[in-house]
Amino acid sequence: MKKLVVIILAFVGAVTMNVNANEIVKYKSMFTLNFIRYVGWPEEVKQGDFVIGVLRNKELASELRSQTEGKKFGFQTIVVKEFNNIDEITDCQLIYVSEGSNFSRNAGAISQKVGKSTLIISENNGAISNGSMINFVVVDDLLKFEVSPTNAQSKGLTLSSSLVSMKNAIRM
Repeated sequence: MKKLVVIILAFVGAVTMNVNANEIVKYKSMFTLNFIRYVGWPEEVKQGDFVIGVLRNKELASELRSQTEGKKFGFQTIVVKEFNNIDEITDCQLIYVSEGSNFSRNAGAISQKVGKSTLIISENNGAISNGSMINFVVVDDLLKFEVSPTNAQSKGLTLSSSLVSMKNAIRM
């Protein structure tokens, strides 16, 4: 586990906005998959497939599919579902809301569409104040992430202290 934390911290420190968009998508995908290991999930979401929903980001959905093909999270098969709009969203354990979906404006509608214990990852400024649990941000030309243990707890999820205390994360 400590090795994984070191790897994540190394990537957070190395990712700058000077890399091309495809590389950023790969990093966001890698982080997203690593984040799920640092979440305390309620028992009811540990049944069936582990569904990762991606709202309006074909590149990220494709990258997640390639990184999870044939893999499991615990005993659950990882399934990536792509949603083109909010109306298509179905129950999932994790929903990744792309910048183009404007989470802050659509937070209520998105929260109603996903399950009670769904981890919400976003990439919009201000998303944490609207209920996102993890939010990718650019600070001083570095890709970082904000975390909100309070938002996670309100949905029955627990973010591990390892995730919350990462020095490159911004706690809100």
